[in-house]
Amino acid sequence: MSIKRLKTIAWAITMAAGLAGVAGQAQAAAEQFFPVLVYRTGAYAPNGTPWANGYIDYLKLVNARGGMNGVKISYEECETGYATDRSVECYERLKGKGATLFQPLSTGATFALTEKAPADKIPLITAGYGRSESADGGVFKWNFPLLGTYWVASDVLLQHVAKKEGGWDKLKGKKFALVYHDSPYGKEPIPLLQERAKLHGFELQLLPVTAPGVEQKATWLQVRQSRPDYVFLWGWGVMNSTALKEAQATGYPREKMYGVWWAGAEPDVKDVGDGAKGYNAVTIQHGAEPNSKVVQDVLKELHGKGQGTGPKEEVGQVLYMRGMLSAMLGVEGVKRAQERFGKGKVMSGEQTRWGLENLALDQKKLDALGFAGVMRPVSTSCVDHMGSSWARVHSWDGKQWKFISDWYQADEQIIKPMVKSTADKYAAEKKLERRTPADCQS
Repeated sequence: MSIKRLKTIAWAITMAAGLAGVAGQAQAAAEQFFPVLVYRTGAYAPNGTPWANGYIDYLKLVNARGGMNGVKISYEECETGYATDRSVECYERLKGKGATLFQPLSTGATFALTEKAPADKIPLITAGYGRSESADGGVFKWNFPLLGTYWVASDVLLQHVAKKEGGWDKLKGKKFALVYHDSPYGKEPIPLLQERAKLHGFELQLLPVTAPGVEQKATWLQVRQSRPDYVFLWGWGVMNSTALKEAQATGYPREKMYGVWWAGAEPDVKDVGDGAKGYNAVTIQHGAEPNSKVVQDVLKELHGKGQGTGPKEEVGQVLYMRGMLSAMLGVEGVKRAQERFGKGKVMSGEQTRWGLENLALDQKKLDALGFAGVMRPVSTSCVDHMGSSWARVHSWDGKQWKFISDWYQADEQIIKPMVKSTADKYAAEKKLERRTPADCQS
């Protein structure tokens, strides 16, 4: 073979290798990166872990089906231990990797990251937590408290109790105690409860519990002394089961206890068993959903092939579903953005933000995704970053969670003015201008 021929072959091999390298880079670049802030360690791990497993499983399910219009998802977990400083560290470390969006899974972290997201142009999904006033997209351009805030949760709980008592007028003179995690999370429902207390003439007793909440004897001594008509529990992790055990020891009826949706899952009650029987919680739409289509798909397509995340028996439980729901909202935000900016393309944080602001998940879409019966439609806009304010109440019967109410919608006549005035106050403090109609179109 001539030297010229050998040189030609060598050049062809080099070119092929180079093209393969470029193709490899293009392939890597064609992945949509989802950072995943988790806490699988520490006091909140029993509650944080099933959420993380559900979140990862949904991303895996999307990839198993070919990705988002052909774009595969890459992801990386970062352990926060539910600590705000560690959450910020994780954010800073992962944002430069082409982060699509962040889901902090902590109200404290949400407060910190709300300051950072606008400069970095990365949206924050805080489904069922975070700042209640961030439902106002006119001020909080990068925050998305999709499906509900703590003002929605507390309003629905009061509606449920009022209905049970025979009307709002029957709450006059009643006493409500709020046993809450002494953190930004636990304090969130207080303004709404105080507003309703003024309107309806009930008394509100505030009982903060120091994190992580394993020591509540003094709190429940106060409950025993004041004998409130109802106790609302705004706990997380071990605080919830501790509260139920203390209520049992104090003799406070569990059927008069109502938790927020982060205090209404299997880890909160399973160690208390019959002692938690009758305890209720508001749900962020879904409950335990073992029979849903999306759960059956995960069991078949992932766990059936040894590719699931976490124990199989957890699939479909309350917090696992919350993780799946949260991931689905992020994925659908990207897919919505692709409709405008190009199907089959990787979306930037800014493009994804537009997608989240223009979510249009109607019942037909939800059914196709496997979420029939799990949740209601979600529709966001420039000014409405929450998209839905519906919730239900479920109760622990000693073995499982069962729905005990129809759907309630939070009262917008009360919540909207509160959201606007609090958002305006935040804007004034931070010297922010409300978004213009032109900005809403961009």
